[in-house]
Amino acid sequence: MGVGELKYDMSQNGYIKLVLHALKHNSAAVNGVLLGRSTDDVVEITDSVPLFHNHLGILPPLEISLIMIGDYYSAQGLGIVGYFHANERSDDAELGNVAKNIGDHIYRYFPQSAILLLDKKKLEALPKGKDRSPVMRLYTRDATKNWKLARSDRGNRLILKEPAANIVLLDFVSSEKWQHLVDFDDHLDDISKDWLNPDLFK
Repeated sequence: MGVGELKYDMSQNGYIKLVLHALKHNSAAVNGVLLGRSTDDVVEITDSVPLFHNHLGILPPLEISLIMIGDYYSAQGLGIVGYFHANERSDDAELGNVAKNIGDHIYRYFPQSAILLLDKKKLEALPKGKDRSPVMRLYTRDATKNWKLARSDRGNRLILKEPAANIVLLDFVSSEKWQHLVDFDDHLDDISKDWLNPDLFK
């Protein structure tokens, strides 16, 4: 099965962590990486690591973070399978060059990789409705090596493994759990802050 037909199954915790990162730095662009593995026609996204809220495209800290993340998760049989990006403005739904360039870098090592772009308008509307679909847009690389919004005649190709993930997310938002989230920017400023966020879901 080709990349164009792949489905991406995302765990609840990996999903929530990325959205909380964007909420914590609501007036900034933020990014992160997706961790998981691929099996046949599915890429399983089992976890995520929030990266930066300042200077998203600066190479030295990005390279350091990707090496540290890769080393840690490879011991668990997982690898970097994609990239997450949230734009600064809620009315900006474009996939920008920084996101594409980092996505290209990950693609070189994992050709089934995806980019997830936060849909801030959909996130803002979440408390008003009962939408169970992800508040993210899925992008994959096409035959011309361009990142395109993934469309499928057979339904959404980005699937939340736990159907109640958005309900849990709203609980986390109402309790302001995002205040406790640590990204790589925070860790590089103060190495006592753990980028693995081991207590976030306790």
